Amino acid sequence: MLAATPTLLESLGGALGVLILLSCSAMVSGAEIAFFSLSANDIELLQQSDQPNNQRILQLKKVPRYLLATILVSNNFINIAIIILANFVLTPLMPDSQFEAWAGGLQKAWPFLEQIIQPEALASILNLFILTFGVTFLLVLFGEVSPKVYAKINNLHLARLMSAPLALMMRIFYPVNVLLVNMTHVIERKLNRNGNNTGLPSREEIGEAIELTVSKEEDTEQEVDILKSIIKFGEVSVKQIMRSRVDVVALDQGVNYHELLDTARESGYSRIPVYDDEFDNVLGILYVKDLLGHLNEAEDFEWQKLIQDNVLYTPEAKKIDDLLREFQRKRMHMAIVVDEYGGSSGIVTLEDIMEEIIGEIKDEFDDPIEVEYQKLDDLHYLFEGKTLLNDFCRVIGLDTFTFDEIRGESDSIAGMILEQYGKLPPKDTVVHYEHFSFKVVSVNKRRIEKILVTIPENIKYYKSE
Repeated sequence: MLAATPTLLESLGGALGVLILLSCSAMVSGAEIAFFSLSANDIELLQQSDQPNNQRILQLKKVPRYLLATILVSNNFINIAIIILANFVLTPLMPDSQFEAWAGGLQKAWPFLEQIIQPEALASILNLFILTFGVTFLLVLFGEVSPKVYAKINNLHLARLMSAPLALMMRIFYPVNVLLVNMTHVIERKLNRNGNNTGLPSREEIGEAIELTVSKEEDTEQEVDILKSIIKFGEVSVKQIMRSRVDVVALDQGVNYHELLDTARESGYSRIPVYDDEFDNVLGILYVKDLLGHLNEAEDFEWQKLIQDNVLYTPEAKKIDDLLREFQRKRMHMAIVVDEYGGSSGIVTLEDIMEEIIGEIKDEFDDPIEVEYQKLDDLHYLFEGKTLLNDFCRVIGLDTFTFDEIRGESDSIAGMILEQYGKLPPKDTVVHYEHFSFKVVSVNKRRIEKILVTIPENIKYYKSE
């Protein structure tokens, strides 16, 4: 049974329908770019307006997955309708006999085609190419590319225009949207569980990108170090950079004024913690600048009135990027570090945090050498046991996370050795990690004093370069 040939009126109606559907496809495709390219300023502008279209845009933006699913499902339905309707309109205009005539003409022009393909098959290929690929070209050009270019430039206008239709289509296609979004969640969880694929580059990959991007010209090595430090900034804890309590210059509130002045002169610090009886009971911070107007006071001067009691306490495990924001918010430069039991384990300053990015900051009052060590040769170094692992890595030229696997809760070289040995080791004990060796050179009843460190010859292997 042959299909009825559409009348001229039906063909014109079909052609008009194709144009309308093509316009709808263009609007929906443009809406995808319009909604997902809105900037923070655009969102703020919408939030300040009470117009229904603007509020509708904000509501749609709150469910981006469902919005995207609505756009994709709607666009697919529209495109399918365009192809069906275009086929209905074009088939009578281009009957099979027309394609057979064209196929015969091609085979006469190129006789070798007769040996390769039958006329009927060639006619079918021409039919497929003209009807299918022709309609696809129109869809891509006028239904995808052109509207998305327009939407990129006029995103806010198009988003307002399409907010109501998309809200309606979201209700219509809600069951399909729920199915698609849930399937997406399942696939994402599966990928993350199997491959731990978060879509984010690793720290090593970013480090390699920095090495490739930054110029190899002179004086760029410091830039590379700063960029790498910024990458690791959010992973460094306060405990890794703090000054431990045994190295903190602090004052007992019971000392007389002249002893206080001597301590302030010898230390060269601008802020000194003050405690009552022991460092676990910190009363406040003494700002040395407050002493300038009292330099000639007697020994019994009540300097305790100058103590600032607004002390900032921070836990050892806190990340230094969080602490930096807290310093900025409270306009403070020093914090007392407390352990899990509430005792004071040391101090951390704003300068300590900044040094994690830009390296050591030295002024005219700093000692020439802050990390005490002796370089015996290119592969052997003698360090104080209390040397922080971060400082040790900087001296050797290693990434500060090189010993993260074995450092445990320790923050010094001696602490790392204690983590591995399990108790206070005797003299000449050697602890190995990969190609590094740490030999205890000097130890007393309470702590490890000096350590001989032997580094591998291929030290560059341990850098993220």
